[in-house]
Amino acid sequence: MTFWFLLLLGLVTYLMVQRSAVGITRTPVWLLWLVLMTPALLLTGWTVRYGIKQPPPPPLIIGSSIVCLLLYWLLFQWGRTAPTNKQTEPQTPQLESAIHPTAEPVPVRPIEPTEESQLRNCFPWSVYYIQNLEYRPQAIICRGQLRTTPQQAYQRIKANVESEFGDRFLVIFQEGLNGKPFFVLVPNAQAASASHKTKPEKLTRPGLALLLLITTVLTTTFVGARIAGVDLTTLQSHPNVLLEGLPYALGLITILGIHELGHYLTAKFYKISSTLPYFIPMPFFLGTFGAFIQMRSPIPNRKALFDISIAGPIAGFVATLPFLMWGLAHSEIVPLTDKTGILNPDALNPKYSILLALLSKLALGGQLTAKSAIDLHPLAVAGFLGLIVTALNLMPVGQLDGGHIVHAMFGQRTAIVIGQIARLLLLLLSLVQSEFFVWAIILLFMPLIDEPALNDVTELNNGRDILGLMAMALLIIIVLPLPQAIANLLQI
Repeated sequence: MTFWFLLLLGLVTYLMVQRSAVGITRTPVWLLWLVLMTPALLLTGWTVRYGIKQPPPPPLIIGSSIVCLLLYWLLFQWGRTAPTNKQTEPQTPQLESAIHPTAEPVPVRPIEPTEESQLRNCFPWSVYYIQNLEYRPQAIICRGQLRTTPQQAYQRIKANVESEFGDRFLVIFQEGLNGKPFFVLVPNAQAASASHKTKPEKLTRPGLALLLLITTVLTTTFVGARIAGVDLTTLQSHPNVLLEGLPYALGLITILGIHELGHYLTAKFYKISSTLPYFIPMPFFLGTFGAFIQMRSPIPNRKALFDISIAGPIAGFVATLPFLMWGLAHSEIVPLTDKTGILNPDALNPKYSILLALLSKLALGGQLTAKSAIDLHPLAVAGFLGLIVTALNLMPVGQLDGGHIVHAMFGQRTAIVIGQIARLLLLLLSLVQSEFFVWAIILLFMPLIDEPALNDVTELNNGRDILGLMAMALLIIIVLPLPQAIANLLQI
């Protein structure tokens, strides 16, 4: 069993490195893979030598993980700065995802040759000294030297382009892999649609949103009744027993709805076109597969990206706390057995999460001991799922809320490295808590590259950086198990 798990972990890790590193760093994939697999190989070797009854010393696993993560980062960065025979600057990954080369011998130019001088005049030498223009089928890449602050440069260049070309282009300001910022001009599809007098796409469909909400209330109520222990075979003779599922349904829908409303209202604040929150009903498992909104216009800058991304998890977490605390206070204490786990609401071991353990002790007090588990009240199940939703959304990977947050805080290049490390850490955590393995696999196939904001260079202020670090700390105390020293102190 250990061999097959190690083999599967090795294949998953190799695919993860191959998908994330090829084209970004020149360090060989096999070397990066070997560095990432070292902690797992050490753990396997210890298990083969001493058996599962003698756990490895924590310094061996923790120390090797830290060293390997540091070595991985160094090798990754070394491969990105290693010299090559080509002197051209590598194209940024986010630009590659948006611009595809064609087989035509002469590329289609977004501007006429006579307009090039107008474009060059949009870049004053004291703001951004333009050095060369690269024409792509659907973009113009303007490379040069930044001579002022990123914010001032973007505002000045954007105003100049709009003065010369109107709303014909979207002006994007990005940072290359070599750390040098450059401008990209992309044809404005919305302006083109308006010029052809096409009917604008209807963004908000309140009827559809209401229908999905009602359907989700029904499916979650059905699942909630089952969680409450209702015998569903008696529904025909006693349909009122279905009402016992309402606490779970209303609690979960409120948490998910407030999470999405946080995104929606913040997007409206920044005047970004977005859809209403849409729920996804599901007649089994949890009763819903969550909710989502879609933004249909570009995000202006990293500040807006950060605010929109963090508003959802914060709003959802604040909504989760009262439901979870009330539900825990009305839950029952049951003996700790072999069936106790983090995904068993009938016998939940709160020590699988630092935050859950602290909240459980606060709500239950002396009733909760080292030999007890919790039979969750349906409303506590909804609150617990709210914690899980918060943690999963805060994962700093790709287009998850956490991925947007680290992108806004550190930039696209560093966010890719952080996302890679986060996926590795979740894989390692799944060795201790197998419930995370499925989510680790899902994250494996999630792209690390996030869509850039229009001004993707100007950094955040210190207040937002601190708030982002606090969000990552919240993620950590949700997913990490309670240390035994703290458990002994709390007597749980």
